Amino acid sequence: MGEKVTPGSEVAQDQNRNTWETFAHDADIGIRGRGKSLEEAFSHAALALTSVITNPLNVTRQAQVKIQCQELDIELLFLDFINALIFEMDTKRMIFGNRQVKIDGSQLEVLAQGEIIDVLKHDPAVEVKGATLTELKVYKEQELWCAQCIVDV
Repeated sequence: MGEKVTPGSEVAQDQNRNTWETFAHDADIGIRGRGKSLEEAFSHAALALTSVITNPLNVTRQAQVKIQCQELDIELLFLDFINALIFEMDTKRMIFGNRQVKIDGSQLEVLAQGEIIDVLKHDPAVEVKGATLTELKVYKEQELWCAQCIVDV
């Protein structure tokens, strides 16, 4: 899926030229998503989150979880979104491969689809503990939105 860049870093690109990537940061890992809209950038960042744990291509859509977040600040909304995904992964022992993100002002709603983690199938690399304020940014760069932060592993 991704072209190896440096140890602990991965970049992927889909047919629409929207990208996601992970990047090394001391003992933790950065996630970044880009897209033509905020929803796409958030969704691609969530895909980067999945890639920290396992190859996203190995995740099937067997179950879905609805997540809602509300925050006036868009960067804090992104942080809440990533932490909500991490919470659902931890409490439901799931991994998500697909997300349908909707943002309406300060409201975010996501339908995350995935499956129960299977150690043999998914071969999880690390356990993500939470998203941090470190390098937290949501911004528009030329035609693409970008959403990023460091996750604690």
